[in-house]
Amino acid sequence: MEKFNEIAAQMATFLLQVKAIKLNNDNPFTWASGRKSPIYCDNRITLSYPEIRTFIRQRFVEVINEYFGEVDVIAGVATGGIAQGALVAQELGKPFVYVRSEEKKHGLTNQIEGEIHSGQTVVVIEDLVSTGKSSLIAVHALRDKGCNVKGMAAIFTYGLEVARKNFEEANVELHTLTNYDTLIQVAQKEEYIQQHQMQSLADWRSNPEKWSDDYMQ
Repeated sequence: MEKFNEIAAQMATFLLQVKAIKLNNDNPFTWASGRKSPIYCDNRITLSYPEIRTFIRQRFVEVINEYFGEVDVIAGVATGGIAQGALVAQELGKPFVYVRSEEKKHGLTNQIEGEIHSGQTVVVIEDLVSTGKSSLIAVHALRDKGCNVKGMAAIFTYGLEVARKNFEEANVELHTLTNYDTLIQVAQKEEYIQQHQMQSLADWRSNPEKWSDDYMQ
């Protein structure tokens, strides 16, 4: 457990250093939903940094070996999990596929790109878990194909209650390299945020919709 706590802290440090995660209480970000948020996450930027990219790959491999054991196929969630998943699959010497949010509207109309067969065991790689809805679409698509999804590994989770419930209801084991609580602790320690901002960040995580509504009033 101590080892993974250290990994979580280091991962959070990396994400803050390269601004893959940005925090701003005073001028919050607008998400695709239109909601306001004091945090914005785009982990794809980590692919531009070889040291961090390698760190993520190796930590994913450790998580898979520690919690899921032997697996037949690695699957990435489009789009953020594609590159990360391919790197992990290469390191493990396993086949790789990726899963779209829905079937293509043309061509072969695939939702799962790559070769995968019923009965194979799969670990899903994701870059970010918010509500878990889009991540779990990939899991359901793989299950519909007859695959045994052992679980999911992601770089970061906001730790929202709705995500916990969604993963629990879907019976999907989730492990992340770092999380919201660790990120905020590291951000305060490294002075990315000040003490007076902590309550606002806690309020957002507790109820993102209310936080956004209060800000826009």
